[in-house]
Amino acid sequence: MVTITIQELTKRFSGSVVLSSVNLQIDAGELFFLLGPSGCGKTTLLRHIAGFYAPDAGKIWFDDEDVTRLPAHKRGTGMMFQSYALWPHLNVAQNVAFGLEERKRPRREIEHRVSEALEQVKLDGLGSRKIQQLSGGQQQRVALARALVIRPKCLLLDEPLSNLDAKLRLEMRTEIRHIVKQHGLTAIYVTHDRDEALSMADRMAIMDAGKLVQVDAPPDIYRNPATRMVAEFIGETNFIEGRTLRASSREGFLDVETPFGVLRGRTDGTWQPASGQPVLLSIRPEALTFGSVLDSPNRFPGHIIDTTYLGASVQYLIQVSGGPLIKVCETNPQDIRVPGEEEVRVMAAMGDVVILRK
Repeated sequence: MVTITIQELTKRFSGSVVLSSVNLQIDAGELFFLLGPSGCGKTTLLRHIAGFYAPDAGKIWFDDEDVTRLPAHKRGTGMMFQSYALWPHLNVAQNVAFGLEERKRPRREIEHRVSEALEQVKLDGLGSRKIQQLSGGQQQRVALARALVIRPKCLLLDEPLSNLDAKLRLEMRTEIRHIVKQHGLTAIYVTHDRDEALSMADRMAIMDAGKLVQVDAPPDIYRNPATRMVAEFIGETNFIEGRTLRASSREGFLDVETPFGVLRGRTDGTWQPASGQPVLLSIRPEALTFGSVLDSPNRFPGHIIDTTYLGASVQYLIQVSGGPLIKVCETNPQDIRVPGEEEVRVMAAMGDVVILRK
């Protein structure tokens, strides 16, 4: 395992800035995710760490070693690509052995380590199979075995599950995290799938336009988004415009005036809006309830205009009286409410109302 430090990393392609002064430290043994929309720079950053790109400015360190200009094959990283990049003319064992043969390891050592790697990804006994004879999930495991067999300092994964069906993706999330932790690997995983990141990551970085917008553990990013972009990218949320009135009678909370009344919420702790400042409130659909919330002034009177039943949950679209449309999510629903003009009221705890810069 290795600690990776990135300092002021900058990259331009055809005059456009793709990475802008990126600073980041990934701790040894950490499963770290780079998450963001297409074109945000996450794959470019991963390829710099792998050694496929050279930066225009900045440095990359593996522990105390400056690897900024070190060729990819000398960095000791294992890479798993989105397309798997398997050789169709080689069988499973030959594909897995490729990196060891390039390193000119002894034949007996290669056979032992290939067998060991295939067992790790639950493909033992399939070494003689042709790649075309494998399912998509099995091919994905071959690619993972090939990355692991060289015993890398760091495992790099570029959207490795995007070509799998939903059931296989769920299985492989657990498998990849287990393998990374079992072998004490530092792993960097690129995805645009928020569920993958939330369920697997120790920490994650949300990227936008070549910059790191927020770096933290999944629960902290989900509950304390730093910006509107982070709030809506990492999960579904309701946005309500307002204006700060004052600090509330409850320490750490602020009263915000909205078109339908005063709501009480909190910031992420890194800033404090001035009195009268326009702000944006973020409230997750699952944080809203038709029940009563003690010690909270946050009430949303309105009526249901749409109901979507999803089995484990039901989603409601509510027109707030004098206010916006909001989504409410109830889990394990017993009674399904139907759309109509009958007034309903939903509530939110003060801690679930996050105040963002507008």
